[in-house]
Amino acid sequence: MNNNSLEVLKLLNENGYEAYLVGGYPRDLYMGLKSIDYDICTSATPKEIKEIFGISALPSEQYGSVTLIYNNMRFELTTFRKDIKYLNNRKPIEIEYIDNLEDDLKRRDFTMNTMCIDSEGNLIDLLNGKSDIDNKIIRTVGDADKKISEDSLRILRAIRFATVLNFKLDDELKLAIKKYKHLLKSLSYFRKKEELDKIFSSYNSSYGISLIKELELDIDLELSNIDKLVPTTYLIGTWAQLDVLDKYSFNNGEKDSIKKINELLDKDVLDNNNLYKYGLYISTIVSEIKRIDKKKVNEAYNNLYIHGRREIEIDAKKVCKLLNRKPDKFLTDVINDLEYKLINKELENTYESLSNYIIEKYS
Repeated sequence: MNNNSLEVLKLLNENGYEAYLVGGYPRDLYMGLKSIDYDICTSATPKEIKEIFGISALPSEQYGSVTLIYNNMRFELTTFRKDIKYLNNRKPIEIEYIDNLEDDLKRRDFTMNTMCIDSEGNLIDLLNGKSDIDNKIIRTVGDADKKISEDSLRILRAIRFATVLNFKLDDELKLAIKKYKHLLKSLSYFRKKEELDKIFSSYNSSYGISLIKELELDIDLELSNIDKLVPTTYLIGTWAQLDVLDKYSFNNGEKDSIKKINELLDKDVLDNNNLYKYGLYISTIVSEIKRIDKKKVNEAYNNLYIHGRREIEIDAKKVCKLLNRKPDKFLTDVINDLEYKLINKELENTYESLSNYIIEKYS
């Protein structure tokens, strides 16, 4: 147990309020997993939390939730509440504060996320989260249709948890996902990508991809090439195969990698010119997709005479000196020529070999 977490709970208790760690931390602790997910549910309101911790302002107070930094640790504190109304099948826009822990837990998504820990470190399980974890099953708290229709992100959260934990989805949950999967279209691409990143980067990604196919989510998620997808150990390698650059957001570096991966997929990975041009990182990703032995790619790359122009054993100044010429456009032709010869091992990367070749050809 984390001592800072218990201290926060005890401070709330000492001021007359109920408080419990809830969600990810109790779940992971029960499963013997590490967690940095410190969510606390409490009967204290945001105003009362401010007074207890002597803070004039908190970063967030929306819908009874506040962020607290305590001893350099981040905690999310949420007042016991009922969610009355949701906006766009995603966010609660009308809530009601309550004073009952069990009723607060009933608004949550899955039973495994309803376990709590009190200030004495006791695990509290009011909605049978332990049983579902023991049986490796993901089940909604209450009616599956209601839970999925009010917040469509729960569709991807369910698949992410199933993937990462290697759990099964409850049959009622599967039916609800199929029934409301169209709601994914209105979910932001940022949120969708956030969950898909975790699914695709999991050691168990093949299972997550199979669930997406089984539940027919690929159309609503606009993952048109998922039937041809080869899972890779590189997240960007998975995204590169899905033809989503015009839909999902990627930074410039990711866009560049995706374009290079798709270019190299149509070429010979083991060709020296391609290894040199695309580098080991891109070549390794493509080798996984094309099911080429990565050791062969690594060996071929390491056997290149050069891996970049800086490794050429003669520079522009020395070329000019050899030919007794001032720097000019001719230098580009000479360096390009040397680079090509070295990549294809037609010259040795030594000053003597390169200088003899330059004098012979360009004098």
